Amino acid sequence: MNILLKRILDRLVRTGNLKVTGPKGLSVIFGDGSGDLVHMHIKTAHAERAITFDPMLAVPEAYMDGELDILEGGVLGVMRIAFQNMGSGGIDATWSKAIEGLRHAFRRLQQINTAARARRNVQRHYDLSGDLYRLFLDEDMQYSCAYFEQPDMTLDEAQAAKKRHIAAKLRLKAGQTVLDIGSGWGGLGLYLAKSFDVDVQGVTLSTEQHGVATDRAHAQGLENRVHFEVRDYRELNERFDRIVSVGMFEHVGVNHYRTFFDKSATLLKPDGVMLLHTIGRSGAPWATSAFIRKYIFPGGYIPSLSEVMPAIEKSGLIVTDIEILRLHYADTLRHWSERFAANRDKAKAIYDERFCRMWEFYLGASEAAFRWQDLVVFQIQIAKKNDTLPMSRDYMAKCEKALEMRDMGRRPKAPAAKPARRRKVADME
Repeated sequence: MNILLKRILDRLVRTGNLKVTGPKGLSVIFGDGSGDLVHMHIKTAHAERAITFDPMLAVPEAYMDGELDILEGGVLGVMRIAFQNMGSGGIDATWSKAIEGLRHAFRRLQQINTAARARRNVQRHYDLSGDLYRLFLDEDMQYSCAYFEQPDMTLDEAQAAKKRHIAAKLRLKAGQTVLDIGSGWGGLGLYLAKSFDVDVQGVTLSTEQHGVATDRAHAQGLENRVHFEVRDYRELNERFDRIVSVGMFEHVGVNHYRTFFDKSATLLKPDGVMLLHTIGRSGAPWATSAFIRKYIFPGGYIPSLSEVMPAIEKSGLIVTDIEILRLHYADTLRHWSERFAANRDKAKAIYDERFCRMWEFYLGASEAAFRWQDLVVFQIQIAKKNDTLPMSRDYMAKCEKALEMRDMGRRPKAPAAKPARRRKVADME
């Protein structure tokens, strides 16, 4: 191991138990020995040099290319040690910190997501084979954070709970029109149409997702109630009673937040309600991971709440409720990683070994970021008028419970009749 990398790791890894074997076969232990052992083998001098100067990008690239193996602890273990030691006097003093600072400074240049560029970015990720996503997603193909009401929920149960949670916040009524911005594989739109007898228009920039969603609508006999289009939301001119957007705002880019909310305001009817579900940061604004931006979500950006709220305020919309989902996405990603690992041979048959290693790193590093860094999920409820929604949040819980009973094939029991009582003067007031 070269002297510079050893010095960096000495300063970075204050806690944990990290063993690094270099290209010449020599191993060095870093950290205080606490926790499970994580063992990395850097197999080439090329990877060793790259990791020295830009570890946050070079480590995943070396892993993808087979120039780095993780012999014990997995990707999750490596990233746990990295994230838990950040800001503890280690990485702040390295060249890597300066590189990440530059990425943050130039983040707006990386997120000029015009309509054409946005479509190309989406194609890089969401137009991968639907067969790949079926290997690790739930039965409904929900590719966003699940909602674990109970910690022992299965992935399918938690994704069903997520749909109920979102539906309750939309306060839907039969006959209303709903716009689903970034409609994915169609599961949410189909669920809303079946559950509330509403008409749904979903828009996506992914031809693969559009094809699957459209086929599902026809298979369920909902093609007259749910319509999916390959279309940029900026091209829409209709008005809707409700707008929902799940897992799409991360692709808007910080330059375009005003456009997103200004357009949403024009698309929403005067008594309309909108629910935005997006990954966010609980801390200060920061740059997108270089690995994620380059290989997984080009043009993507994870906002802090301080970056989102001003754009909503300037659009004239009113924030009526904010909920922060903590650790729910970490558990979602854990399920995805386990399912992907169980079907790795099938994924390799669709693509190749390098792709599988890239996907393993993406899922593991993402889970680590939600467990030990500052990533969370924002659910922001928005309206045009201050009196559109009830004054308390009780209606959300009541709706969720009713949906859960219905989804499980049960109906809530009617309350027993109470004996009549004499009315007091107070009852008349």
